[in-house]
Parts: sequence; C-alpha cells; structure tokens
Amino acid sequence: MSDPVLLEIDGGIALVTLNRPDQLNALSYELIDRLMAVLDFIETEAEARVVILTGAGERAFSAGADIHQFAKSVERGGNAAIRDFVSRGQAMTSRLEAFRKPIIAAVNGLAFGGGCEITEAVHLAIASKRATFAKSEIKLGMPPTFGGTQRLPRLAGRKRALELLLTGSPVPAERALEIGLVNMVVPHQQLSAAARELAGRIMVHSELALGSIITAVTRGLNMSIGEGLQVESEQFAALVPTSDLRRGLAAWIDARRPGGDGDT
Repeated sequence: MSDPVLLEIDGGIALVTLNRPDQLNALSYELIDRLMAVLDFIETEAEARVVILTGAGERAFSAGADIHQFAKSVERGGNAAIRDFVSRGQAMTSRLEAFRKPIIAAVNGLAFGGGCEITEAVHLAIASKRATFAKSEIKLGMPPTFGGTQRLPRLAGRKRALELLLTGSPVPAERALEIGLVNMVVPHQQLSAAARELAGRIMVHSELALGSIITAVTRGLNMSIGEGLQVESEQFAALVPTSDLRRGLAAWIDARRPGGDGDT
C-alpha cells in the first residue's frame, strides 16, 4: 500500500502531498493520521521553513471525507462517529491552522467538503484555474464537521458562507478568490511555481517572527480586540531577547547609514 501522505523537503520547502489520487485524495482516517504525523516531523525539522500542501494527480486536491469509511462509523452510532470522524477531522484542521510554520495550500483540482475545510484552515492558498470548491456536506444531510461552519463565515462573511453551506453548489476558483477563500488564482501549469515563489518571499524573514505572527492572528480571531492585542504584545515580548530581532534591527539601521541601500 502506498503512503497516503508524501513528504519532500528541499530548499527550505516541505512539500506535503495527499496521495490517494485514485480516490480523489479522499481523507481516510489513515491519511489524516499520517498527515498529523508528518506535521509533527516538520514542526521540529530545521530544514523545513515553509509547507506547501497539495494533492496527487490532476483531478483533485481532496474531494473530502472517505464516505465509505465514514458511513461505517455512523452505523456504529453517534459516539463512534464523533470519535472516529469529527474529532479526528477537527484536530487536523486545528493543527493546520495553528501550525507555527507557514502552510500554503496549492489547490490543484477539486476541493470539496473536507478538502475545502483544509483550504479554509491553512494560512495561505493558491488555486489553479482548474480548482473547484464546494461545501458538499449538505448533500449528505449533514453540516460540515471539520470546522467549515466556523471558519468559512470568518473568511467570506456570513451570507456568502451560508450560500455555499446551504446549497452545496460548486464555485470556481475565481469566485473562491472573490470571497477570500484563496489568495490568488493562477494557470494550472504555474501552480507549483507560484506556490514556491510565495514560499520564497516568506522564507527570507525570521522564522520566529513568522511563527509569532501566525499565533497572534490565529488566536486573536477568536478573541475581543483587547484580548487579541494582549496576545500580540506577548508574542512581541517573546521575541525581544532573541538574536532574530537584534539582527533585523541592526540590518535596518545599517542600511540607512551613508552608502546603505535604504530598503526596509
């Protein structure tokens, strides 16, 4: 059996590939567990600075949950379905959202159900013009369960989110861009290059600062502005004694001395 999640680290980029192309990269329990283990490894791997997450094959990023597997959990009752499916999926998207290294989704095809929820949870997303998004859970007679009822309204606004959630209708990449689900849309052949270019623009900055920004934004979204500002202050305070901040300040000051380039 092939590995359901592939990992390749090169040049500071950890390329993570959902690898069930014959099943449209459906999120089986085994795939989710393997993805969590891969994230655990990347978290402490110094050579991995930025993560690019994509799907294997030409058809799908991920078409969502493995319905055959999920249906068996439902047959065993609510407790089993919550334990096996809901809790596992929510843990995955929460892990992606709070991960302190930047994660860029390179959405190469269908992103339905859980695949759309992964896109919602990661920090940044680039979509191929071939990509299509849908909140398809309503067609199964259920709400999204990997965080889609909570994250999508925060990204797109309540009414636009409810339109997707209540109809299950697919939306093209351009519409996903309009509502804030992705950062940019590129021709399919340029998807990998665009994701790597964005990763490169991020990697030039302090890894500690990147993690602090992600933590402050992720936590602050669920707080009042006052509480969020306190988190921001805490993240800054943690950076004050670090060499990253001192080097950054020294470089900025040096650039403004006579003969410096003057760029921030």
